[in-house]
Amino acid sequence: MALSYFGFIVTGDRFEQMQGTEHFKMKVVGVRKPEEGIKAAQQMVDEGVQLIELCGGFGPVWTAKIIDAIDKQVPVGSVGYGPESIEQMYHLFK
Repeated sequence: MALSYFGFIVTGDRFEQMQGTEHFKMKVVGVRKPEEGIKAAQQMVDEGVQLIELCGGFGPVWTAKIIDAIDKQVPVGSVGYGPESIEQMYHLFK
């Protein structure tokens, strides 16, 4: 089975956006707090999303909580930043 429905959850503000083509669609959901990502991920799984990626704002703890909350029904990954980005990230979120 090929990947045809991808989900991405980002922390920042609440929103929902869907984009795609005839063969591939992507749902992006914004949440204000990492704990809101649990409900968003559960809804994505219910809608048939095959893979979920989380923005770096979730970190490893919330990524693990979301994986557990969806009972590992689909793969969940998270964005990470290397040491070369630490100073820029600090200034962005201070």
